[in-house]
Amino acid sequence: MGLNLRVMAPNRIVWNSEVREIILSTSSGRVGVLPNHAPLLTALDMGVSKIRHDEQWSTMALMGGFAMIDDNQVTILVNEAERATEIDPEEARETFRTAQANSAKAQGKKEMIEANLIFKRAKARLEALDPN
Repeated sequence: MGLNLRVMAPNRIVWNSEVREIILSTSSGRVGVLPNHAPLLTALDMGVSKIRHDEQWSTMALMGGFAMIDDNQVTILVNEAERATEIDPEEARETFRTAQANSAKAQGKKEMIEANLIFKRAKARLEALDPN
């Protein structure tokens, strides 16, 4: 018996299948989910989600949202999500470098917050490509 995982973004269903294990980036740290996990409702942080199906692992960049776990059903609602296979590595590296530079030179509270969010998004996309 596995977990039924469904990842939904506003514009599409990103994942919808049975999996063996999920590792999520939550607002309070990383959480591993196996079959028969206790019921849980948690906020998700921008970060990488790891999904084990069969004997393979897949990664996905999740851009904040919520996860609900109950009775081997895992429902994830996110603002945006990208599977690692959908991310262009060169574009992700360039976006990360640009975001890092902009974050370092940001001035003022609003500009710093915006630059930090863009940096976290770029970092999650880059980490999804190389989760180790």
